[in-house]
Amino acid sequence: MAQRGIMDQEKFCCSICLNLLKIPVTIPCGHSYCMNCIKSYFNEEDQKKIHSCPQCRQTFIPRPVLVKNTMLADLVEDLKKAGLQAAPADHCYAGPDDVSCDFCTGRKLKATKSCLQCLVSYCEQHLQPHYESPAFDKHKLVDPSKKSKNKCSRHDKEMKIFCRTDQQCICYLCSMDEHKGHDTVLAEDEITEKQRALGVSQQKIQQRIQDREKDVKLLQQEVEAINRSADKAAMDSEKMLKDLICLIEKRSSDVKQLIRFQQKRKVSQVKDLQEKLQQEITELRRKDAELEQLSNTDDHIQFLQNYPSLSQISESADSPSINIRPLQYFEDATAAVSEVKDKLQDILSEVWTKISMTEMEVDVLLPHEEPKTRDEFLQYSRQITLDPNTAHTDVSLSERNRKATVVSQLVFKMNSPSYFHSLQVLSRESLTRRCYWEVEWSGLGVSVAVTYSDMRKKIHESGFGNNDTSWALYCLNTGFEFRHNNIIKSITGSKSSRVGVYLDHRAGTLSFYSVSESMTLLHRVQTTFTQPLYAGLWVGYGSTAELR
Repeated sequence: MAQRGIMDQEKFCCSICLNLLKIPVTIPCGHSYCMNCIKSYFNEEDQKKIHSCPQCRQTFIPRPVLVKNTMLADLVEDLKKAGLQAAPADHCYAGPDDVSCDFCTGRKLKATKSCLQCLVSYCEQHLQPHYESPAFDKHKLVDPSKKSKNKCSRHDKEMKIFCRTDQQCICYLCSMDEHKGHDTVLAEDEITEKQRALGVSQQKIQQRIQDREKDVKLLQQEVEAINRSADKAAMDSEKMLKDLICLIEKRSSDVKQLIRFQQKRKVSQVKDLQEKLQQEITELRRKDAELEQLSNTDDHIQFLQNYPSLSQISESADSPSINIRPLQYFEDATAAVSEVKDKLQDILSEVWTKISMTEMEVDVLLPHEEPKTRDEFLQYSRQITLDPNTAHTDVSLSERNRKATVVSQLVFKMNSPSYFHSLQVLSRESLTRRCYWEVEWSGLGVSVAVTYSDMRKKIHESGFGNNDTSWALYCLNTGFEFRHNNIIKSITGSKSSRVGVYLDHRAGTLSFYSVSESMTLLHRVQTTFTQPLYAGLWVGYGSTAELR
């Protein structure tokens, strides 16, 4: 029965202090400990912000709340009352198959833990400093094993030295033998240093976790912002389009009423004229009958007396010019409505193009990797047209405002530097976010550039790249040059008649590529763009540049 009691007592012992549970608490994994023991253990893990069970190593975030297990407390009290508070004395001493405490003198007690830093095994009494003193906070305790893994297989000595040259633990005999002259330190010092490095790595990981959690929250906010913006845009657009439909319907009714009013007025005018003509016809017929009667009378006296009054025919008003135009009276109104319809179709088509080309890109916090192949670049291809309003008078645009050429007969002006730099034109579209376009060029030289919008007002005052608001790649017969803020940088690279431009506005990246069978980077700019950008072209005499 005593043995049965001992087994029962061990089941109610704390695995940390090895005594009967005092104020027992049960943590989420199901293991139970003394309140003070597990609290001290968790206190040591507070810096890691991750707490674990000393037995099963299951981790908990956040730190578990400790609450007394009343059922276990009652059972422990029953054991105490039964006189089973402690195991027989012999049970605590080390036997032949047990690991003994290295600090005990005389008859040694069983070791409860071994320290990997101290390379020593401790009984419960001698282990207490590891729990109480902050100096042992980073020492790792493990269950004791008689077959020590910390002994040298050649010399059967404790491996308390670490060889940094060979990155292995050795004993002091090894350090004087095959590891002689190597960089060696005490294993405890090496572990301390590596634990410090691990602590730094862990801090970096924890910081990265926090950063990524912030990123996730920001992305969630981005999703919510996108949804709110889309909902508002859909509602506003629907309302405006409904208002437009109502306006069109009202104008349709107004046009119909106006046409009917004009119809009624014109019909009334025609009927008035028709009535007057009918009255004239009646009067003429009456006169004709009287004249007929007079001409047939045999009474000469009556004839002569009545002739003066009947023979005088009043002068008729000029006959109105009547021009019959079947179905053509209101053709002007129909033509006007048709013209409005065509303009409205053009406007709606242009609006739809702008809406469909709007880049709905999430502004994520993680960096974008720049494309590598031409197919990858073409995924960001942007259709760009040149704005005639920004073109110099001597720059001719063609191919639907995508090709620029200089008028040849004005070559004598080329002696003027200001004229030379002014042969420029800007794009109609502003460039933001990520986009890619290509320029096919030929002749003596062209410039492929991007610039802020303020240069639209003074485009002919300064050449691209000669100020701090434009960045330009000059493609010349002699090679390539990059210009910004009037600083010129020569670029070595394979000559190509096609140049590709990749812009990531938000990342502040502008890259120029030579496009042939492969993409060859000519120059990359890394800056912060504070305004929308516009594509620009400068065309030298005898040269052409075409957006592709």
